[in-house]
Amino acid sequence: MTLMCDVCKRTAGRGNSKVERGKAKYLGGNGRKTTGITKRHYFINLQTVHIEKPEGGAMTSRVCTKCIRSGAVRKSVKRKPFTLAVNN
Repeated sequence: MTLMCDVCKRTAGRGNSKVERGKAKYLGGNGRKTTGITKRHYFINLQTVHIEKPEGGAMTSRVCTKCIRSGAVRKSVKRKPFTLAVNN
């Protein structure tokens, strides 16, 4: 399946898109009335990133942003950070 996270194996979810009319009761109306329900998909936010393998090295993989933010994967460093030479 193409729309799947390589780390946590999350896929797209399914649900309903609801269309309503009317004014809410707490705002002084008679209440909201449902006029239409349509099936829809909730797609996950996949990013193609360079990640470090657990055994060493790097690879490209499609990872969801939830795994990137939580620290489940670690992005690989393409080059060493710039440092100034210290003359002593």
